[in-house]
Amino acid sequence: MNPFALKGKVALVTGGNGGIGLGIARGLARAGAAVAIAGRNPAKNAAAAAALGDGALGLLADVNDAAQVRRMVADTVKAFGGLDILVANAGINIRKPPQDYSGAEWRQIVDTNLTSVFECCQAAYPEMKRRGGGKIVTIGSMTSIFGFDVGPVYAATKGAVVQLTKSLASAWAKDNIQVNSILPGFIDTDLTQGARRNIPGMSERVVSRTPARRWGEPADLAGTAVFFCSRASDFVTGTALPVDGGFSSSMF
Repeated sequence: MNPFALKGKVALVTGGNGGIGLGIARGLARAGAAVAIAGRNPAKNAAAAAALGDGALGLLADVNDAAQVRRMVADTVKAFGGLDILVANAGINIRKPPQDYSGAEWRQIVDTNLTSVFECCQAAYPEMKRRGGGKIVTIGSMTSIFGFDVGPVYAATKGAVVQLTKSLASAWAKDNIQVNSILPGFIDTDLTQGARRNIPGMSERVVSRTPARRWGEPADLAGTAVFFCSRASDFVTGTALPVDGGFSSSMF
């Protein structure tokens, strides 16, 4: 059998209605999984579900609300009969120098990028245990590795996500749940396009520093996600894998 096949598996992708999340959701669907995507924008949810094809489910959910997180998982289980895969992708960034953040902005980023990841994993855990195992993929960042002077709070949360991933992997290995993290490099999405417009020369500097000599695309994350969500990675857990065109391994 194809070790990368996901037929019969049920996946939930938070923030799956655009950008990296949608790129991953497409990959999981093409590998055969039934996919639920969750987001705060009903129109984007519907459009993304339609793009994934028949059977995909769009769920309205704010991951900053623990009750909505639990309902999101319950709705996925009700629709598809269980939950095998969670991709905890939803996240935000506010770009500022460190001294300019307010306490409210700090809490907003930490709650969305870290607390919600933990709560999504907590909510998914009993459903995966009931199925005899599962796969959880968290989304870190290049800033899990490097400092980020105009996004220090984002960087702090993404570093913490990697440590959370390792801890969950250790705790839940006995339940046959593998937990791994993807660290995207510079990916061309609506969010990064805004940064490229506002930071002169950013696009060119990224390309020159990346051995692949291009920005990544959301589809570039799909293969790694399918690997982490399939039987091919049954003996892989607690890892953080850069998907960055070589950015993190090159000096220039």
